[in-house]
This record gives sequence, structure tokens and C-alpha cells, in this order.
Amino acid sequence: MTDYKKNEINIFNKACLCRAFEKKVYKAVKNKEITIPVYLSAGQEYIASTIATYLDFKKQNEKQIFIQHRGHSTYLAFGGKLELLIYELLGSTKGCANGMGGSASIQGKDINLFGHDGLMGSQGPIATGACFGNKIFTLCFAGDAAAEEDYFLASIGWAVTKSLPIWFIVEDNNLSILTEKKFRRNWEMNNVAKGFGMQSFNVDDDPKALWETLERASLNQPALFNINTKRLFWHAGAGIDNEKEFDRHAIYIDKYKNSKKQELADQMIEEIWEKCSKNL
Repeated sequence: MTDYKKNEINIFNKACLCRAFEKKVYKAVKNKEITIPVYLSAGQEYIASTIATYLDFKKQNEKQIFIQHRGHSTYLAFGGKLELLIYELLGSTKGCANGMGGSASIQGKDINLFGHDGLMGSQGPIATGACFGNKIFTLCFAGDAAAEEDYFLASIGWAVTKSLPIWFIVEDNNLSILTEKKFRRNWEMNNVAKGFGMQSFNVDDDPKALWETLERASLNQPALFNINTKRLFWHAGAGIDNEKEFDRHAIYIDKYKNSKKQELADQMIEEIWEKCSKNL
């Protein structure tokens, strides 16, 4: 049995949790229970679920993670406390960022996860600087638009120059709000990283393909993964881009004939959400 096969169900379980959470948040925004802007990661959850499971399997316990908006799934996949994230979205001081970060600036002190400051792509230089300072294995998550920022590109060059143990994870959903890449640029991030001399990959968010690609990279050297994915919901808020859009999670539910797992995750989220709502 391959390493991926041993971990395939673990990835699916994480994805079910992430999807259940996003479905509940979507409903809460629609019902005006949440009134702040939200950035849902539904449709993209297999990226964080696969990488988190892979690093657990490789026993890469010491790591620091830098994320931006659309980071709910990253926080949950890497073991962030569900209750703290719920409190954060409900504006409570009990939240993971004391109710001050909201959906866009999630913090996870217990899992060494650092949220976004609101400046597009700033997690690139911040993550690179942190890795340069402490040499801890670092993950830097960014969208395809954030990765276009000049200081993000410079960070890639610096990571190569100093041979830092950092992985740049570009969640490429082809959209900057509603503007497709073809209207913004004529290059791809993996090619730019390769031009800097960094090991780089372009891969779909299929967990098996992504797992096999992760296997090709070193945990001790910089690498960039441009991961092609599809967002299910709008850039901000509770709207659906396209109800006929490709949804990888639906494929995996059908593959495992296990809609029950998703139903149980949905039920658990509902119960914990209700409990948190009563204890704000």
C-alpha cells in the first residue's frame, strides 16, 4: 500500500470537517447571524487537508504557518480549535484573534499559525523573514493574486538565495475577486519561481496528485506549489460563483460512498456552533 493510500481517508475526513464548517458559515451569513465580511474556502479544502495530512505522516511537527483570507480550512486542517474559530466569526473576545481579526485575520497560537494583516501578499515577506530568522520549516499560503505582488516575488528570490526551508503554497482559483488571470498577467507562478532557481510545481488540487508532488520536494529547501483549484463561494460573503462549478468534494463523497461522514460532520458543527452561540 502506498503512503497516499494509507492516508487517503484522513484527508477526506479533514475535508468533511472543513466543508461542514463552511456550509454552516454560509448559512449564518445568509441569516445575518454573521455580519462581518467572510472569505470561504469551500471548494479549496483539499489543498490544506492534503498538506496537513502529508506533514503529519512525515512527522514534520515543528512548523510555522502563514495564511491570508480564505483560510478557514487551513486553520482547521492543521488542528486549530473549532470553538475558537466559531467565536472569532461571531465577534467574541473568546475567538482565536480575540474577536478582532474575523474571517480575514485568523490566528492560531496553539498550532503556530499566523493570520493576515490585510495587506495583499504581505504574508510572503513576513513568512520569509520569520523563516530566515529561526530556520523553522515554514508554510506560506497565498492566492494567485496575492502572489503577484512585488514584495511576494522578492521573497521567493530571497528564500532561494538563503536556501530557506519554506514552501510557498499558491491556491490558484484563477480569480482576483472576479478578474481572471488572463486579464492580469501572461505568466504562471511556478515558472517565475523556477526562474529564481526555486524548485516549483504546477498541480491540480486532486489529493493523490498533490501528495505525489509533495513527495518530490525537500522539507529542507524552498519550493513553490501552484495548485489549481476552484472556489465554491464568492470572494466575500455568501454567494455562489456558479452552481454547476466543479466540486472535488462531491466526487470524493461519491467515491467513498460515504455521505454519512459528511452528515456527521455537519451535525457536529451545528451542535458546537449552537453551544458557542449561547456562550458568547
